[in-house]
Amino acid sequence: MASNTNKGTFQPDSDVHITYEDQQKINIFARLNAKLEDLKDEVKAKENDLKSLEDASDEIELLDEDEPVPYLIGEVFVFQDLGTTQKCLEEAKEKLTEEMNELKIKADDVKEKMSELKGHLYGKFGSHINLEADE
Repeated sequence: MASNTNKGTFQPDSDVHITYEDQQKINIFARLNAKLEDLKDEVKAKENDLKSLEDASDEIELLDEDEPVPYLIGEVFVFQDLGTTQKCLEEAKEKLTEEMNELKIKADDVKEKMSELKGHLYGKFGSHINLEADE
């Protein structure tokens, strides 16, 4: 007697029905996930910029007080005194820190929205949906 088994073939689960609203929520979740990754990338870039500014601050402390310091503004180097350059670097670091904090707040808002959507989608689809990021 030959048994006809379907091992290894995909059998769609007839109990899982995706409504238009569910698909919209999945799409929103995907867009939020992409936005979160972009925000993380922006924060990382600003952290690198902040590290560069801190390194520059450390380096110019070794210069003589009366030696002019080249400072890049846009695409042009401007020569300024040491005190002015240190002040400009501190202002730039403060601005970057504020921008990073704003990005982190936005990321937290996105995470909160994603968490709400995850709760709804996992509640409805259980193990039939995977919303975790691949590491």
